[in-house]
Amino acid sequence: MSKADKIKAKAQEVKGTAKERVGDAADDTSLQARGKTEKAKGNLKQAGEKVKDAFKK
Repeated sequence: MSKADKIKAKAQEVKGTAKERVGDAADDTSLQARGKTEKAKGNLKQAGEKVKDAFKK
């Protein structure tokens, strides 16, 4: 995986965490759910890329 892809996945995770926290502060369950989903997608992308990197070695 390229460094750019890793950065994008991490950025997606961070963005999701931010949305989740704003949703918590605003008591907005919809925003909380979108943040959790986005964070999970970022985590999955990172995990998948780590697996790819492990097989390249």
